[in-house]
Amino acid sequence: MRQLSAIVGIADHGSFSAAADALQTVQSNISAHVKKLERELGCELVDRSTGQVTEAGALVVARSRRVQVELDAMLSDVLALTRDVAGTVRIGIIGTTARWLVPQLLRTVPQRYPHLHLVFVELTSTRLDVQLATGEVDLAVLNLPATGSDLALTPLFEEDLVLVVPVEHPLAASQSVSLRALKGMPLLLPAAGTAFRADLDAALSSSGTTLLARAEVEGTRLIASLTFEGWGPSILPATAVPGYLRDNYALVKVTEIPRRLIGVVQRATGLPSAPARAVLDLLTEIVFDPSRLPNGLTPVPPDSPRPRSADGRRSGVVLL
Repeated sequence: MRQLSAIVGIADHGSFSAAADALQTVQSNISAHVKKLERELGCELVDRSTGQVTEAGALVVARSRRVQVELDAMLSDVLALTRDVAGTVRIGIIGTTARWLVPQLLRTVPQRYPHLHLVFVELTSTRLDVQLATGEVDLAVLNLPATGSDLALTPLFEEDLVLVVPVEHPLAASQSVSLRALKGMPLLLPAAGTAFRADLDAALSSSGTTLLARAEVEGTRLIASLTFEGWGPSILPATAVPGYLRDNYALVKVTEIPRRLIGVVQRATGLPSAPARAVLDLLTEIVFDPSRLPNGLTPVPPDSPRPRSADGRRSGVVLL
């Protein structure tokens, strides 16, 4: 484990000396650990001229992260048997969902599990896929289906996607509009390659309509911020508009755009730790409590069909 920690430290901090500082040891110890590991594996793991890990070193680092996650989970499981659910759960979450779901967890967890520590990482769905694969987050709440093939998916809720315009906008009084009604209107659109944009493009393709982009933006919360600052209308998830702005902006349903599906995702391999299982249970509890669910969301029953993962197989999380 010291050898694996040394190589991960170099990958994270960029040099032998920086890794030594981070691990609270001396550089000679880091060098000795890496040399032993290289000797055992029979290949160079760190390029001494640059201080960067080699291709083989990157593979070792990726596996080492998973080893550490499993060791942490083992400790948490044993503690849960003898005392209480304790440990750290790293939760990746997309920004618009984080705005209302994180406060719910912060309110519930200290009361239910006082020794449980939560770390939240806000990223796009695409980037959270990578964080899951490398073990940097334990769970991720994101758009489904996720793109990774080694992931287990559990749907949580569906969310309306709506046109957001100021209340003085000509379309603000409409209950709903079609995509054709938006043709020629400059919109702030999600960037190509994002899950949100893929859903929007699928709806556009079916309707034979194109939209005019004032700008393409990666990050739903940034799109929302630009809209609220007056840079143009946008199509957003319903929860992207906070309650204190609802009097200033109209949320208009776009008839051809289906709801987006949000779920919790974890790696399919490996047993979830006791703290991770506790958080999974809390997420389900929150989503199925009508008093805690914002407008525009509909819970997805646990026995609903699972979305397909990237390799085409049905996926689901087994809660132990």
